[in-house]
Amino acid sequence: MIKIRKSADRGRADHGWLRSHHTFSFGSYFDIAHQGHGNLLVINDDTIAPSKGFGTHGHRDMEIISYVLEGELAHKDSMGNGTAESANAGVVRPGDVQRMSAGTGVQHSEFNNLADRDTHFLQIWIKPKLTGIRPGYEQKHFTAEQKRGRLVLVASATGADGSVGMNADAAIEAGLFDGAESYSKALDTARQTYVHLARGELTVNGLPLSGGDGALLDGEAELTLSGGRDAEVLVFDITRD
Repeated sequence: MIKIRKSADRGRADHGWLRSHHTFSFGSYFDIAHQGHGNLLVINDDTIAPSKGFGTHGHRDMEIISYVLEGELAHKDSMGNGTAESANAGVVRPGDVQRMSAGTGVQHSEFNNLADRDTHFLQIWIKPKLTGIRPGYEQKHFTAEQKRGRLVLVASATGADGSVGMNADAAIEAGLFDGAESYSKALDTARQTYVHLARGELTVNGLPLSGGDGALLDGEAELTLSGGRDAEVLVFDITRD
């Protein structure tokens, strides 16, 4: 079974400085049919105006992944990341994957670090495997060459293959596809796979997707990505419930 989630059907919010599309129910947007899949709870497609952003606010017991498509996202938090004294500079750029484990509680802020152009990024929330853990932070860069014509593991429960580690029973892969490039992989039919096309065009198991579209694969034994046109895609391995 494959269910397509069209970009135009997502929830929308326009705050002037922030334009957001919500794949799943979030904030003032509620859709009983789209409240996440398994432990994947949020995919927010956010565009922040120059020098604007989210002021300091709190999270608890959530795995939060930020994936920047364009621009720069400046991050500061109560763990000390983003300060002059920290080894983590706190600026997330295209190719970077940032993971924040909120655990027992963390305060943070996120701002467009540029004064002359928008920052476009995905914020992803995944239900944690364990609650009440010590808050944590990790950030890694994955090159376009690593992602070209294939999927590379960028986040996982164990930090396998150089990915960012998560306190979640989930994995995230990222890929870039164009022209004749294609890629196939076997799927675990006991789990679900969610494909989010961040931009471009791509065919998923023969079904065409455009930027912002998503596809839930449930019970499918294989995933095949092909027919890309400037496509950037994220693939989530998630629990069934």
